[in-house]
Amino acid sequence: MGRYTGPKGRVNRRLGAMVFENAGAVKALERRDKPPGMAERRRKQSTYGLALADKQKIKYYYGLREAQLRKYFEKAKARKGNTGEILMVMCESRLDNVVRRAGFTVTRLQARQGIVHRHFQLNGRTVDKPSMMVKPGDVITLRKRPNLAKMYREIVESSSRQPVDWIQFDAKDLEARVMALPTARDVSLPIAIGAVVAFMSR
Repeated sequence: MGRYTGPKGRVNRRLGAMVFENAGAVKALERRDKPPGMAERRRKQSTYGLALADKQKIKYYYGLREAQLRKYFEKAKARKGNTGEILMVMCESRLDNVVRRAGFTVTRLQARQGIVHRHFQLNGRTVDKPSMMVKPGDVITLRKRPNLAKMYREIVESSSRQPVDWIQFDAKDLEARVMALPTARDVSLPIAIGAVVAFMSR
């Protein structure tokens, strides 16, 4: 099954979180915070339902398929340390997320499309895989094309970027440098990752 392409506002409302960042989806949640089709107050969710919802938040937020999330989870389990924190750091380290967090784009979908269309270079090499993992010292730039520089400069200048400690972004030269790997504290998605790990370990 491919990535979700349906109404993004409905997903935000159903999960009660800003997993999609485009203007329409944001307004949908701000306007009506109840799940679609639910006129009355919400029923209390079970532990299973809450864990499932948090897992869905991860998938939609980072644009992952179920198989991709499962693959990351198995890799996280195989490493020493807190499985949940390792899983989230892996998601944060994806190239499309780094492009979004640096400030090149407003949404992760926009970042993913730009990478697939070969707008970006990683350490001077043109890339087209949003799932690539970055590491400290990596430098992300645009391909040397005037139309790309113009388009992304307009995005950067018109959006309100929230700087992150582990990425150094030069808005003038449109260059992002990964200063360190993200930590669990850098994850901006509010979820109970321990419950998600327990859910996926079943």
